[in-house]
Amino acid sequence: MATVFPVGATLTRAELAADPHAALARLRAAEPVSWVPELGYWLVTSRDAALHVLRDARTFTVDDPRFSTAQVVGPSMLSLDGPAHSAARKPFAAPFRPAQVAQRFAPRITAHAQELTAAIAAAGHAELRAAFAGPLAVRVVAESLGLPEIDTATVLQWYSTFVDGVAEVTAGGAVPPEASAAFGSLAHHVHAGLHGDSLLADAVAAGLGRDAVVSNAAVLLFGGIETTEGMILNLLWHLLRRADQLAEVRADPGLLPGAVEESLRLEPAASVVDRYATTDTTLAGAMIRRGDPVTVSLAGANRDPATFPDPDTFDVHRANARQHLAFAHGPHVCPAMDLARLETVIGVRTVLAALPDLTLDDRHPVAPSGLVFRKPQALYVRW
Repeated sequence: MATVFPVGATLTRAELAADPHAALARLRAAEPVSWVPELGYWLVTSRDAALHVLRDARTFTVDDPRFSTAQVVGPSMLSLDGPAHSAARKPFAAPFRPAQVAQRFAPRITAHAQELTAAIAAAGHAELRAAFAGPLAVRVVAESLGLPEIDTATVLQWYSTFVDGVAEVTAGGAVPPEASAAFGSLAHHVHAGLHGDSLLADAVAAGLGRDAVVSNAAVLLFGGIETTEGMILNLLWHLLRRADQLAEVRADPGLLPGAVEESLRLEPAASVVDRYATTDTTLAGAMIRRGDPVTVSLAGANRDPATFPDPDTFDVHRANARQHLAFAHGPHVCPAMDLARLETVIGVRTVLAALPDLTLDDRHPVAPSGLVFRKPQALYVRW
């Protein structure tokens, strides 16, 4: 396949993990669906082809034994298609609607964000992943799942163990015993807390089985921490590198929701999503065989110049920024996207209000990185 897809044959894992956007642009222009030998899958980079894959769950499924997350935490809405997927997802539809999310979570998010910024305000400097974005994401997801009494360290341990387990399975290994133990611990706490005001208690009341609730809790835990932490860090990184647009957002907080969408477009917190071909098919001229892994580059699709003029520029006024695919699309569009948006808006608004003259600390230069999940691994700031 390397002779048929010469651009894909040149790509390396290191290049795509560090700063993939120039490489993705080359692929999108010459091979919008390309076989990448080093990664061992088809990589989709044009927005049109990405939409085709994401909308067509019959041809491009997640329901495959190779899907690594399902091996670690069991079947969930993330790894099922068809009626089973609908059944797993349905109980979360109403609680994740924008109005319900705002009513249920806005006061809690605001209180947590204010407490976290108050704790660091006097210092004049901080690393915001550890001091703000991570703890905020953990607190909100723990409360939403009905686990408010579980300390942050325990939640982060579950999360990091699941991440390591998925990485091990993706690399061809077995599910590590630590991941199984973490899943068992999560299950114990979920079963003990299936009451009161929580999304999981609502799901049980709506008819979702207890085992399915635990698997979906693990997926929501993973997404609620990884995605939201990345969204907050990426948006702050974009704004703090552009004094003019930061000044506009400070002067008009109504620009902040649009800035969130533009940051998601430029640097989606989850950069790729995986699918598997269920039949021989042709996509953008590429002959894909049944069983082939097909990965959609959300980062590539989000900078497609056919939809987004001047696609590498961050612009808080971009009229169509919300056409990005950062939350995927089709039947597997992220169910909690409005909670993630709300958390990012409140979190960043609170940071900008509480920490005057906030700037990046040039003693610690950072940039988003990561093959699958992209964000600054640390964000050092001063004020």
